[in-house]
Amino acid sequence: MVIPSTWFVKKCHKVLALAVAYIVASSPALSDESPASWYQSGEDALRSALNKTNNENNAKNVILIVGDGMGISTVTASRIFDGQSRGEQGEENLLSFEHFPALALSKTYNTNQQTPDSAGTMTAMMSGIKTKAGFISVNQLATRGDCQSSQANHVKTLLEQAEDAGLATGIVSTARITHATPAATYAHTPERDWEDDSELPDDAKSRGCKDIAAQLIEFPYGDGVDVALGGGLRHFLPKETIDPLEGKPGFRLDKRNLVNEWKTNGGSVVFNREQLKQIDVNSTPKLLGLFHRSHMSFNQDRERESQEPSLEAMTQSALDILKKNTKGFFLMVEAGRIDHAHHFGNAHRALKDTQELSRTVQLILENVDTKDTLIIVTADHSHTFTMAGYPTRGNPILGKVVGNNSQGEPKTTPQLALDKKPYTTLGYRNGRGFLVPPKEKQRGTYSIGRQDLSQIDTEHVDFHQEALVPMPSETHGGEDVAIYATGPWAHLFHSTHEQHYIYHVMHHALKKQLHEK
Repeated sequence: MVIPSTWFVKKCHKVLALAVAYIVASSPALSDESPASWYQSGEDALRSALNKTNNENNAKNVILIVGDGMGISTVTASRIFDGQSRGEQGEENLLSFEHFPALALSKTYNTNQQTPDSAGTMTAMMSGIKTKAGFISVNQLATRGDCQSSQANHVKTLLEQAEDAGLATGIVSTARITHATPAATYAHTPERDWEDDSELPDDAKSRGCKDIAAQLIEFPYGDGVDVALGGGLRHFLPKETIDPLEGKPGFRLDKRNLVNEWKTNGGSVVFNREQLKQIDVNSTPKLLGLFHRSHMSFNQDRERESQEPSLEAMTQSALDILKKNTKGFFLMVEAGRIDHAHHFGNAHRALKDTQELSRTVQLILENVDTKDTLIIVTADHSHTFTMAGYPTRGNPILGKVVGNNSQGEPKTTPQLALDKKPYTTLGYRNGRGFLVPPKEKQRGTYSIGRQDLSQIDTEHVDFHQEALVPMPSETHGGEDVAIYATGPWAHLFHSTHEQHYIYHVMHHALKKQLHEK
């Protein structure tokens, strides 16, 4: 909604909050902050680094956590958002995975694109090779959308290798479980959009290519995927069947009810968080959870009104089931909707979903032992998401830029650009552009270019940041993303790596488990 400016009142509250923060906070960056404390914190960090030892144990378990679209600017803004949500200034905060001892960069380009897509990037992480955009576990020698060209060019994924070796396997995502990132763990296709058979061309069907949903159910390795939790119910049901979530028909044309087939194969199926809570993990060998027809809700919206489980709840259930396998497990967890919020140009929801990812990583740390579990947190790609404008320290990360005066002290009014209009710290290079938060349930109107934000609450959840280049959807970015790791062989992440190197570290860590049936 268009919200009348209450900036002056907010500023007074902010000054009071900052004063209180300086008095009561224990961080060296707050009440104890001084030149001496800065120097000492550097010495302490050095001492900690000098005392680091490498964990070269054989990994029993590997957990790959993907913040889809979680570029470095998203991590920075999210750490500030997370701290400010607790009343802190924010800049001194760290997300859970930023404490990991190993840190590197990942080069994300596809073999045919400078700025990548999620299918090619996740294939790199899961199979050990780079490939083209739109390809899911198919190498670059195939032609996009050509079934025949892809059939001799499938590449085996780490999840498939884990199943083949008798490990438990799981997939958790807030996106459709048939979407590019989760699909690249178990499926093979030259077109990421072939999520069900209604999207398969007749030629592909005649040549034996399978849609992504069917490949999950027909998974040929080991005893099949043990846990798959996410969205995408419509791709598992025939058009003759009404789904239990929204009372709408499925998408499949082949009359196959893949949900029933999962049950026939001995698995359990759940559709909401209450059903997930009621699952007895001790008597549940396999679990399929489909909590939305399409992608699951953004965390912001799920907290308010949805019957969908959180990313933490899904991950907890997955861990409870997978840990029953004494040999070990491979689990992939994706915060898929960070990416979608950025595509919409809505920073608030992107940061909220990144905050949820951080909580999920903390939950994982409380449920596994890093002596035998390699945990990797990374992104498949970044976005055109920027953080700029010289805001004063502690300025609301979603707010308008308030700078410092010539004495280095905070000003009392927002900075103005050359066009005499205020501007936000966060923005996008391209996309749909500025969106006035809608009144009640009315749809807002997008506008490209500069707007007068003087009377707009830019911290409103439905505010969409300004964009420079008009596009139907904001695009991915092409810069490197970070890799955070802890556990066995995490120290092998040490430099600027090609993205497919992530697979090779995971495979090396698991090599004993993978080669002993």
